[in-house]
Amino acid sequence: MFQSRHTLRRALPLVLLVVVLPVFLFAAAGGLGGKADQESLVMTERAVRRAAVQCYALEGSYPASLADLEERYGVSIDESRIFVDYQYIASNLMPDITVLPAAGQGDPVLEWAGGPFWKERDQL
Repeated sequence: MFQSRHTLRRALPLVLLVVVLPVFLFAAAGGLGGKADQESLVMTERAVRRAAVQCYALEGSYPASLADLEERYGVSIDESRIFVDYQYIASNLMPDITVLPAAGQGDPVLEWAGGPFWKERDQL
């Protein structure tokens, strides 16, 4: 009996290390992936805003559409991963720019009533 307790005490840290370490590493890797996705959204929003302001500075008006920014100012958006809602207000007012994960890519908080929030909000 004494021998089995001693063996158990020696093996327990190894078993914990083998079980806990992979779980911890998996959780940490998942957190890094989510942080990278969030950073991608922030960088895309900054790029769109910067291009809109540059257009205003050079031409005296904000671009009327996101397509104008993509065509004339080189903004590139991966539409399979990112949804950009660009609402033109007036030539002298900054457009309303919202950047979200594309449908099926994002945070479950953005999912509502079986579909992406930005498509369902008009049906309220």
